[in-house]
Amino acid sequence: MKLKSIGLAAALAMTLAGCEQIAPGAEAQEFLDRPPEDEVVYFVLPDRFANGDEANDLGGYADDRLVSGYDPTHKGFYHGGDLAGLTTKLDYLEGMGITAIWFAPIFKNKPVQGPSGDESAGYHGYWVTDFTSIDPHFGTNEEFKAFVDAAHGRGMKVYMDIITNHTADVIRYAEGDETGYKYRSVADFPYSRKLGPDGAAINEGFLGDEVQTEDNFAKLTDPGYAYTPVVPEAERDVKVPAWLNDPQFYHNRGDTTFSGESSRYGDFVGLDDLFTAHPRVLSGMTEIYGNWIKDFGIDGFRIDTARHVNPEFWQSFVPAMLEIADAEGIPNFHIFGEVYKDSADNGYIAQYTRRDGFPAVLDFAFQYAVTQAVSGEQSPEVLTHMFDGDVLYEGGEEAARTMPTFLGNHDMGRFSTLLKAKLPEISQEELLARVKLGHAMLMTLRGSPVIYYGDEQGFVGDGNDQAAREDMFPSLTDNYNDNNLIGSDATTATDNFDTAHPLYAMIRDFAAVRKAHPALARGKQIVRSYDLEPGLFSVSRFDADSGTEYLIAFNTSDKPLNARSRIGYGARALETLVGQCSASITTPGSVAFELPAFGFAVCRVSETAE
Repeated sequence: MKLKSIGLAAALAMTLAGCEQIAPGAEAQEFLDRPPEDEVVYFVLPDRFANGDEANDLGGYADDRLVSGYDPTHKGFYHGGDLAGLTTKLDYLEGMGITAIWFAPIFKNKPVQGPSGDESAGYHGYWVTDFTSIDPHFGTNEEFKAFVDAAHGRGMKVYMDIITNHTADVIRYAEGDETGYKYRSVADFPYSRKLGPDGAAINEGFLGDEVQTEDNFAKLTDPGYAYTPVVPEAERDVKVPAWLNDPQFYHNRGDTTFSGESSRYGDFVGLDDLFTAHPRVLSGMTEIYGNWIKDFGIDGFRIDTARHVNPEFWQSFVPAMLEIADAEGIPNFHIFGEVYKDSADNGYIAQYTRRDGFPAVLDFAFQYAVTQAVSGEQSPEVLTHMFDGDVLYEGGEEAARTMPTFLGNHDMGRFSTLLKAKLPEISQEELLARVKLGHAMLMTLRGSPVIYYGDEQGFVGDGNDQAAREDMFPSLTDNYNDNNLIGSDATTATDNFDTAHPLYAMIRDFAAVRKAHPALARGKQIVRSYDLEPGLFSVSRFDADSGTEYLIAFNTSDKPLNARSRIGYGARALETLVGQCSASITTPGSVAFELPAFGFAVCRVSETAE
């Protein structure tokens, strides 16, 4: 459905007419009181989801791809998706069992940046110039508020993707060129020093960024301690709020190498790296994002590039956001940081919950372990060791249940793509079976499952980053349209909102099971049995109120499995919720499973010993 620019209000009316809105009172409070682990989250890039208003495709800029950033034939430019389109698809998301929608950043971006001949656009949202406004390619602040209200009317939460680490690439350095600037360290280029044998001292008396007081930073008046920052005249006032235009609030040390101190002080692929140890940056970011909570009533933040920011910033920022949300009547405001790590070692990401104070982090350890197990590259033991590490999170295993779990994303690529890279000769049928197994794990193992948009339609990208950001509406991008999707005969050249797609239907059914059986969302989890080669992996989860045990079993091998799993000694019979479970248990503490290749079963103990 396409809307004219004046038709959003009508579109919202039609959308809301199709659902029973939550009225103030008990039902609204029930929605607000839902804990993070109960959510089934949908992560979406608005530009690639649905184009509801063609009038905003150019974002109000001139009809030139290097000015507006709009070119739907190129995977690195805007394609036209917007808030109007997303609003009209709320039925589709609700029907899949989605309870929370996580946006890629939708703040106003620099439309185009990059060296001549290698430009791309800010369709992804990570090149922010105005932190107070919705990007005009997506709509307006008023349209975003209408969307939030429409989602809340269905009991669906809204998570914003936010950035405090950097802005768009505006600042240049007098000493370098536009192709990149080598990182200049604090040891080689200290903040306070003499510029030469006879030169005057700069930033005299500054005690370094470890002393994060206003009095100390008042002495840091010259931002040219490593490079001399230069702001092009045309972009001198492009950033909002206005304080962001001052180079003193940036590190100005050149490009990060993603190691050592440069990981926190360096420009992220040229993006202007904010001096987050500066009290003014902390107070400014706290005000910016506090206002988004106050003005729009959103339900959580996913925080980009969290590991590239000093811990002291988070130790202040996170409690401030939670305090503001609580004051606004949002008791379960969910904050989770992006801490990338290509490993099943959740000790690395857990440190950010202990030292930095994040309530949760994106569960990269889960993603890695599931990919290794489902691909057959490692045995299910990798999952066991990963879950053993849950005690490392601040709050331990209980906190681990709130971690957003996922299979793939817009940076690393889709789960299907990752599996295909590990198994290059895999058939479409086997790829679909392995992807289903991964989603069965995602929807039943501990954590708050995140569905990456398009995965429910069998999207299989060519790689990561731009290659994993296909259009759900009919695409004009050749790089996408030649992909072989799984589960249907469709291509990305057509509309892909098929509610009969086997992956959509699977996610819908598992979401319903999770909702009907809270143990699968909130319940304590223990590993029961696992093979040391591709094969059985089983866990039990327990209902917090009744103590009822749920046994979940997976077969990660490409052959049918006949094996036994441990179970509670009191269990005598099982009820099948998904797959096929044994009707009775003849040996206390043990139950037999017959699972097809890449099969799974979810069982509830229906009879116990007296």
